Amino acid sequence: MTRAANADAGAKSRRVEAPLVWTFDNRRFADCLQDMEDTLRRAIVQLGDVSRVLVAIDLSLPALKARVQAGDPVQPAWGEFLERLATRYGLPSAPRVRYTKAERPLAAFVIAYRS
Repeated sequence: MTRAANADAGAKSRRVEAPLVWTFDNRRFADCLQDMEDTLRRAIVQLGDVSRVLVAIDLSLPALKARVQAGDPVQPAWGEFLERLATRYGLPSAPRVRYTKAERPLAAFVIAYRS
């Protein structure tokens, strides 16, 4: 079996039972977005099948407001980030974004794998 075939077989044998969840906070907004995108790339490699990946982002409005008041810009980084996720990685649908009023970390990044 070739190395590529072994990698494909290994990816198919991995089972992801629950959503993968990460939180991002304590950095500049643009840095959190870069970290989320890097996390998505790594998760896609781990899962091996992007056609079944769903991405959701919970964005804490109080945490975002604090960053904006501290001078951390939101645009154009936020719009460019969403565009990249929607077009670059072959996801079956654009990420779902939920804006929450709860005091939480800036962003919770959820990757669910449909079986």
